[in-house]
Amino acid sequence: MKAITVRPMTPGSAELQDMPEPDASEGTVLVEAIAVGVCGTDVEIVDGKYGWAPPGEAHLVLGHESLGRVVDPGTSTALKKGDHVVGIVRRPDPVPCPNCAVGEWDMCRNGQYTERGIKERNGFMSERWRIEPDYAMKVDRSLGLLGVLLEPTTVVAKAWEQVVAVGQRAFWEPRTVLVTGAGPIGLLAALLAKQHGLDVHVIDLADSGPKPQLVRALGATYHSGPIAELGFEPDVIIECTGVGQVVKDSIGAVASGGVICLTGVGSGGIIGELHIADVAAHVVLRNNVVVGSVNANKRHWYKAGEALARADRTWLAQLVTRSEHPANFAQALVRTPDDIKVVIQFADV
Repeated sequence: MKAITVRPMTPGSAELQDMPEPDASEGTVLVEAIAVGVCGTDVEIVDGKYGWAPPGEAHLVLGHESLGRVVDPGTSTALKKGDHVVGIVRRPDPVPCPNCAVGEWDMCRNGQYTERGIKERNGFMSERWRIEPDYAMKVDRSLGLLGVLLEPTTVVAKAWEQVVAVGQRAFWEPRTVLVTGAGPIGLLAALLAKQHGLDVHVIDLADSGPKPQLVRALGATYHSGPIAELGFEPDVIIECTGVGQVVKDSIGAVASGGVICLTGVGSGGIIGELHIADVAAHVVLRNNVVVGSVNANKRHWYKAGEALARADRTWLAQLVTRSEHPANFAQALVRTPDDIKVVIQFADV
């Protein structure tokens, strides 16, 4: 079968190559790939920034945003042939740490977890893949190709859970939410915020193209200027860019008692005259909380599925802006200004 692989830590090594059929040790459920979403993580692995092959192997099969069709349900009693499924990405560490032991593998304490398509487990960018029954999430077939959005939706489902948990440390009635960044994660964060009945604002660099239209179609407000010029203090900020200046501006903009949830991952640099003690004083004196959120556990996958089921399908369909054949995977890794979510499509829905 064909699979898109990379030699981890080796820039430019990605290729579409022949691979053996997936081994039954990877799971009893055999799945035919329909599509795999491409995100910044995949690009960074291809660029050689990180990534770990399975033990004893030289190549890692890419892809963690999956959608497939069950070919053989194996030992699963909950699945049948033809069901659409998405594969959970992370696996608990083998020790396990206290969090992994109770199914909270997204909060792993010792870093020995593994992840499909990222860390020591092959991903989903292959014509067929196997998975353990407990890690195969059934999705509504009526979503069609849009089922590939489930994994990124889990990221914001967990983020909202974190925001609510922190906010309820005191009397809390949030009204306004600011989402920074109008990429897939940002737009899905805005979707969930609207589903919570909040006044939603999204800020991004783009001042034209599909992003402003998609935000307004949600009934949210779009901004393309500096955060400092918003004219209000959001009760919640979901930060989806990982850009240092945006993080700094978010800390300065959130309302007293507000919560900033960081979901974007950036790196490097000193931001202007950012003085940590001054930032800390600002957070302390206003009772603010800055919390980081990454990955998701099984209940977040369930919540994400519910959120997609409630969403307007016409709006969701506009998030998938481009579909590429596996042979053209290199084009899928290059973003264009109007791209939101690009997918590599292995089979018809």
